[in-house]
Amino acid sequence: MEEKFNQLKAILALAEDDMHKFYHKGNKSAGVRLRKNLKDVKDISMEIRKEVLEMKREKV
Repeated sequence: MEEKFNQLKAILALAEDDMHKFYHKGNKSAGVRLRKNLKDVKDISMEIRKEVLEMKREKV
């Protein structure tokens, strides 16, 4: 799970850079990358969420 959390941090760093390029410089390609990165964040977050729920259920 820690590896996935580190992936989230790395993706968010990339997304921050693309957000700046899209909003401040008007780079449309950066907007596409930003949306992709945000989808990846969502997907990895859901995986982490499922793992947490499984661990919680196992400990009960």
